Amino acid sequence: MERQNSRHTTADAFLQALQDGGVEYLFSNFGSDHPTIIEGLAKAKAEKRDLPKVIICPHEHVAMSAAHGYAQVSGRAQGVFVHCDVGTQNLGGAVHNASRARVPVFIFAGETPYTIEEMRGARKSPANFLQDTYDQHGVLRPYVKWNYSIRTGTNIQQVVNRALQLAHSEPKGPVYLTGAREVLEEDVQREASPKKGWSPLESAALPESGIEELTKSLVEAENPLVITSYAGRNPAVVPELVRLCEKLSIPVVEHYSSYVNFPADHPLHLGYSIEECISDADVILILDADVPWIPSIKKPQESAKAYYIDVDPLKEQLPLWSMPSERYFKADVYEALLQLNRCIESAALSIGKIEERKQRITALHQRQREAWQQKEQQLPDQPITPEWLTACLREVVDEDTLIFNETITNAKVVNQHLPRRKPGTFFGSGGTSLGWNGGAAIGAKLASPDKTVVNLTGDGSYFFSIPSSVHWVSRKYKAPFLTVIYNNQGWKATKHNVDRLYPNGRAQELDSYWVNFDQPADFSKIAEAAGGAYAERVTAAEEVKAALRRGMEAVSAGRSAVIDVVIAGISKQVD
Repeated sequence: MERQNSRHTTADAFLQALQDGGVEYLFSNFGSDHPTIIEGLAKAKAEKRDLPKVIICPHEHVAMSAAHGYAQVSGRAQGVFVHCDVGTQNLGGAVHNASRARVPVFIFAGETPYTIEEMRGARKSPANFLQDTYDQHGVLRPYVKWNYSIRTGTNIQQVVNRALQLAHSEPKGPVYLTGAREVLEEDVQREASPKKGWSPLESAALPESGIEELTKSLVEAENPLVITSYAGRNPAVVPELVRLCEKLSIPVVEHYSSYVNFPADHPLHLGYSIEECISDADVILILDADVPWIPSIKKPQESAKAYYIDVDPLKEQLPLWSMPSERYFKADVYEALLQLNRCIESAALSIGKIEERKQRITALHQRQREAWQQKEQQLPDQPITPEWLTACLREVVDEDTLIFNETITNAKVVNQHLPRRKPGTFFGSGGTSLGWNGGAAIGAKLASPDKTVVNLTGDGSYFFSIPSSVHWVSRKYKAPFLTVIYNNQGWKATKHNVDRLYPNGRAQELDSYWVNFDQPADFSKIAEAAGGAYAERVTAAEEVKAALRRGMEAVSAGRSAVIDVVIAGISKQVD
């Protein structure tokens, strides 16, 4: 036994390399491929050595979403450990979300043993045969920045360091490492992981010609416009963007926003839809946005000059993509704004033109807000509106509350009626695979245990989030948060897409979309049963505020809460 415990395996060195690389958590669903990993964790526990803390996740989608949320709040990649090909597949769309959102995550999966009886770690169960596949990496290859299989334990520190370096280098994203039991069982020398020489790539800046051209175009523009979706993933961007826009009176639209990119109450903020102002724009500055407009619906005038600044301006992982622009700059938005602001300080400005534009935009901003406010009026004895629900929520959160928004068809309503001005307090998934919200809230709470986390979701997204797993993890690891469900009894996004393509079609005529939950689940009770959450279902408008306050009180007391708010249903189809 003493000789067994004195062994130093690839798995031991692997875990230590993750610890030395700054990984704090392993969101894990272990299997038959992880015995040496589990033994390594147990040895460290017995010897009181620090290693990343294991967070047991009953479903891999929750594990991946938790690492996603943690990285969004902290900027640091965490580990996700899953079981062979089946665990890799169970990560599902959560990997798509991390990839599209440019979020760093370190994924590790075992591989089925590559020997039948010849080596230590060889196959011991039927599963070891059935989980053998020709291309396990192919499951994730379209979504990860890097994938590799451990060949030997002698260079495991280098492999881990490279994986983390790539994950944290722009464009950031998930990486995928695998290893079979035989290689994890290999005896290796005890070596300290090198801590230097593995920093992420330095941020790229604009070329001098680009600074000059952009400055000239913005200064001379009559109707400049900034469009952004996720520039605020670096909170330091926000004050620099405010500085630029105030200097030249440039309005900002947050299109499909997933962060606080610009203070929502600023008079130069023109909302979350480009339709109102893109037609008049003559110079458009696009900062960190994958889809600044949808050409088939609304696009700039032919004479407009568009400039793209992004660490991946050509969206190289998207097979078909086109947003015609004057120039594309592969640069970090923060660095680019610093350069532009310095250059504009010495530029000759038309103060009268800038002041006139400021007054015009401020007036439009005010009219927008007044129109939004009118929609918050809740009629008595009518179904709860999402505007009213969001207005009530606004009264129970503060500016430091971390808001996670996966309400999909009500996302714009949330943006309009729950305006955020403090960078780093609002998050969207950045992708299109539903179910991110619950796991992300767990990750956020672990990353910022002193912050209140509020998770907003539609009922369809709540189903996809695997709430039984989410709330089991939440209670076990003392990561409480409030979930508010915008329950419209179905998947409204699918209905919207049908109506767009067939505005007078049979589906609309017959109210037949096959997306509604005509026998709805009691969502809050799922969380109560699985994780002891405070559970409440609300059907009357006058009960909303009090219910939200009770939910917040439960969270303050260390218990997650789910407030299921029933709003107008999307369909009455019953077949």
